[in-house]
Amino acid sequence: MTTVPIPAGRPATEAEAHAVQDALRARLVLDEPGPPPGAGRVTGVDVAYDDERDVVAAAAVVLDAATLDVVAEATAVGRISFPYVPGLLAFREIPTVLAALDALPCPPGLVVCDGYGLAHPRRFGLASHLGVLTGLPTIGVAKNPFVFTYDEPGVPRGSASPLLAGADEVGRALRTREGVKPVFVSVGHRVSLDNACAHTLALTPRYRLPESTRRADALCRRALREATASP
Repeated sequence: MTTVPIPAGRPATEAEAHAVQDALRARLVLDEPGPPPGAGRVTGVDVAYDDERDVVAAAAVVLDAATLDVVAEATAVGRISFPYVPGLLAFREIPTVLAALDALPCPPGLVVCDGYGLAHPRRFGLASHLGVLTGLPTIGVAKNPFVFTYDEPGVPRGSASPLLAGADEVGRALRTREGVKPVFVSVGHRVSLDNACAHTLALTPRYRLPESTRRADALCRRALREATASP
């Protein structure tokens, strides 16, 4: 487990964080298809918090994209470095997520975030933020549609409908299990939306949420328990 100090030069105010988002958003790459689904490696990242103790734990779990077997995993724990502000959660999570990715013994391949990419009020959620900082292809797979609207997709697995900000498609509501609530997929960096949805379906052979998310969630929760356990 890696211990992460609060990063120097971090934004201290919402205005400073917005300025960082604006500068990084200009570097987004949205015209690449990304790696083919079911090939190479896919890495899930997730975080868990203990706000009372001012602790955040991040996990990165690398899966073989073809078999979904775990190839490698790493965790990092640090102090929460930014207050809770909707739309700015990446600033709370990025330092520890980056440390967990850096601790992996192999390249992560596609990175799947439990959250948003372009499906974000400022079109720059965690998946986009992480992708620009690392240069890695990233997507966001969220459990709810945040502030956006959508029509219910069809009942069969694989059905999808546009996730809309007004008339703009910022992602898709995707049915990963027949008759079960959809997940909400958005592009992060260097991946097309069609490919992001195909990756999500490849990662959900049995459950609503991607295996990458499920495994990273369990690992970061365990890391948080260990980090906050009484001596």
